[in-house]
Amino acid sequence: MLRRLPPLAGTPRMARRPALLAAAGWLAAGAGWAQDGGVADGTSPDWWPQQLFVQAGDSHESRSAVAGLGWDSGWRARALGGHWTLYTELAAGRWVRDHDARRDPTADAWFTQVGIAPVLRWQSAEGRGWFLEGAIGLNLISPVYQRQSKRFSTAFNFGDHLAAGYRFGERGQHEIALRIEHFSNAGLRLPNPGENFRQLRYAWRL
Repeated sequence: MLRRLPPLAGTPRMARRPALLAAAGWLAAGAGWAQDGGVADGTSPDWWPQQLFVQAGDSHESRSAVAGLGWDSGWRARALGGHWTLYTELAAGRWVRDHDARRDPTADAWFTQVGIAPVLRWQSAEGRGWFLEGAIGLNLISPVYQRQSKRFSTAFNFGDHLAAGYRFGERGQHEIALRIEHFSNAGLRLPNPGENFRQLRYAWRL
């Protein structure tokens, strides 16, 4: 007989919600991928990304530079006067504390971020025009992030973002977006001050 396992000690229900939402997003992305065969244009191999992006951002005392790849899930829907799609992004980059914030010469100044997230997008028109998107993903930030006024308690953190952008070009192959991204561990361990970045992203459809 199967027995129900107890919840992890010290893990409140509110802290588990971002993980559940991220997992649901990946399940939906995976279902769409399987339905579509994982191939966006019918010729590329399953593992081939459909998007390459670079972005730069800043917070109160830190700056970031990130690059990554995106894979379309193949899921499509029409609602609220637009087109809905779902894709997965894989990102890697570096954060650096501002020079005027480095009052402790022994403190780490550079941090590496690796993240993955399912992204839900609303597009005003098929393949081009204005779009809005949001995501909740998983991130590893090493070493544990800190700056003059705050310090994370974990290397593992959730990353959620909201963005508004515009897709253009003859084939809709270019897009630019403004993003707000928040990083925190959702209260899994304290302290959990979180960090917010303002970001500018350019993406190119492969």
